[in-house]
Amino acid sequence: MKKALAEIIKFNEERDWDQFHSPENLAKSIAIEAGELLECFQWNAEFDQQKVCEELADVMNYCLLMSAKLGVDAETIILQKLEKNREKYPVEKARGKSTKYDQL
Repeated sequence: MKKALAEIIKFNEERDWDQFHSPENLAKSIAIEAGELLECFQWNAEFDQQKVCEELADVMNYCLLMSAKLGVDAETIILQKLEKNREKYPVEKARGKSTKYDQL
């Protein structure tokens, strides 16, 4: 992901867009792009693979930009959160269930 992040940052620097990338604006952009991703599935389970990948990439781009803006390593925070989720959702209680952790 370091190469991808470097390319995203370079792309934005070339366009002088960092000035628009406050954490607040990036959070808004993540939500907007996530909505566009969801729109790909709006009426049924059929979807255009290319369009879904493009929208997913947009969400991921903004997420990586936000992690950089906050000065945190994306991989590190993902792995830390995964460890917390392992504790909240132990295999013996959560396997095959979609129940929220406080209801297991």
